[in-house]
Amino acid sequence: MTPRPPDTFDGRTTAPGWGSRRRSVLVAIGLAFALLALACEPAGREPGAASTTSGGGSRSALAPSGLAYSEERVPCADRDPLRQAFWGELHVHSDLSADAFIWDVRGGPDEIYRFARGEEIRLAPLDAAGRPTRPIQLERPLDFVALTDHASFQGEVALCSRPGSALYESDGCRLFRGEVDMPPSPFGAFGIRIRGIQASADERRLIPMRNPALCGEDGEACRAAMRSVWTEQLEAAERYYDRSERCALTTFPAYEYTATPGMAKVHHNVIFRNADVPSSPMPWVDVPDVYDLWRGLRTECVDAGGRCDVLTIPHNSNLSNGRMFEVTGRDLPIDEQRSRALLRADLERLVEISQIKGDSECRNGMYRVLGEPDEFCDFEEWRGPEVEDCEEGTGVGALAGLGCVSRRDYVRYALLEGQREQARIGVNPYKLGILAATDQHNANPGDVEEYSYSGWSGNEDASPERRLVASGNGPPARNPLASNPGGIAGVWAEENSRDSIFDAMKRRETFGTSGPRMTARFFGGWGYPEDLCASASLVEAGYAGGVPMGADLPPRPEGAVAPSFVVSAMRDPGTPGHPGTELQRAQIVKGWVDDEGHFHQAVFDVAGGANDAGVDLATCEPRGPGHDALCSVWTDPDFDPDQRAVYYVRVLENPSCRWNQLQCLELPADERPSGCEDPSVPKQIQERLWTSPIWYEGASAG
Repeated sequence: MTPRPPDTFDGRTTAPGWGSRRRSVLVAIGLAFALLALACEPAGREPGAASTTSGGGSRSALAPSGLAYSEERVPCADRDPLRQAFWGELHVHSDLSADAFIWDVRGGPDEIYRFARGEEIRLAPLDAAGRPTRPIQLERPLDFVALTDHASFQGEVALCSRPGSALYESDGCRLFRGEVDMPPSPFGAFGIRIRGIQASADERRLIPMRNPALCGEDGEACRAAMRSVWTEQLEAAERYYDRSERCALTTFPAYEYTATPGMAKVHHNVIFRNADVPSSPMPWVDVPDVYDLWRGLRTECVDAGGRCDVLTIPHNSNLSNGRMFEVTGRDLPIDEQRSRALLRADLERLVEISQIKGDSECRNGMYRVLGEPDEFCDFEEWRGPEVEDCEEGTGVGALAGLGCVSRRDYVRYALLEGQREQARIGVNPYKLGILAATDQHNANPGDVEEYSYSGWSGNEDASPERRLVASGNGPPARNPLASNPGGIAGVWAEENSRDSIFDAMKRRETFGTSGPRMTARFFGGWGYPEDLCASASLVEAGYAGGVPMGADLPPRPEGAVAPSFVVSAMRDPGTPGHPGTELQRAQIVKGWVDDEGHFHQAVFDVAGGANDAGVDLATCEPRGPGHDALCSVWTDPDFDPDQRAVYYVRVLENPSCRWNQLQCLELPADERPSGCEDPSVPKQIQERLWTSPIWYEGASAG
């Protein structure tokens, strides 16, 4: 095991079971952050600020053709100019996140990276010495990973969790660690200070402030601790980045901007290309306007004159009450609106479509969305059909199961909202590629197998009995049965290096799956031959004759009637003990906006299709036919050359048992928890893949 670097504070030992007495009163993750604005004794000393880890060196001349290295390294031995699939995780938490720590998670950055490369780590529960006891290991190592701990309150967590800090024995820190009983009102007990931001009279959009009793009046004590923690994370990412020609693991410096106004999720992960990064994260608690985050990233990173580059990735838009892709600032001058849209489009090129807290692809019956219902939209849905539609408005409280749901909570309609904005102001702020992630809080990135799912929140769901208990009408954030193992990100890149993977993300040549490692290629052009699927040079012809996923269709040639698309998908081979599931169908999803502003959707089966496949829920044995591979060349039968449109691919496996059914069957019938018989909990799942879109820009593209 690679040793952890010296801690900023004196020691890292933690006592077992901290936080167990108050878990029942925690509602959703946002509350965990609020609890960190602690009412504490004033600091006796402040931890020193640490300098930024810059690492690297001059641009290397050893980069393979077409790939420029931003850091000194040797090229990977395994390189392919036609690109290959790499698997990774861009959303995972360690004990440096407040909620993970109070759930008895004790895995730090080293455990994150060790787990990603296939080594065993241990999870809660803790033993008498405060050490995690539950062994866990990835079946298949990852190619790339980013640690995205919550930036907000990292300084406070460090001050309160590390013996030797000036505030470790303060009343507020003892409350945080669960060493004293919590009074009935956690907000009152912790002396929460709330900063209100402009909102309508019937809603509360609230942002917690740093507590001066802990952080000082200017908050600098906690920011200094946050910078020190940031340095620890950067050093760990550097230690585990494989710069040899083997290229076994790529690591990215990163953090999460955890905006949760009014308990609505408006979170964005911030992913840096290399070790040239700003000296500090920009957390929501200090930077409450996401446009200020993007402006700061441009100033302190992209335009800073070094090698810094950065992307932000929104997640869990399904729990945003219409806020994630809300178009704000429409009262500003049009040039300023365009500037804001360009800033967002440049830095936010990807979206996380699925994770442990539900799916964000689509939802049937949404306001002004026309077209036939999509039978596969009802997938890992966290909010029921009874929830009110926000229509053009927004709401609050989604993390607590409250407030309205909006079409802007879903990626498919965000893509169309972007086209609506493009028609209005000439800029598309939501030109988003697609990937998936887990959001695991157990320091176990990429742990997505249904058959080995171990929960995601430390001691909260550390056993099958805890995971399988029906929670009635409680908020979905505290209902383990509503969760799933999460998804995984795929990229098409030349090699497994930071620059190659990051370039793939910037050009949106990415895809996401709900967990399995199936793959798909998606190309669009104006004349692919109908027999291309039979060609050994399909990929080469795909690039030569058009564009891959994530790009705009090339200009329409004179005489071209409609674009053609190439879809090629392969099943996950699985492992010897757990072979992957066969594929059922590949679909192309098309969306467009009409002149009246209605959103339209159409779904086409382009390879495979409905079959008699299923799964025996008594044994979880698959039944029926399926496919190892699917391929098709498809031409849009309803193409309108004057109409903007967006296309993406969805690939579906045959049905298989969901994690809860697998774990219920492992228990004796008379010992199965209530969730095993809950009719509202699905027992099977139809795993899937989503590619990044290809856009057609209408008459302007011709």
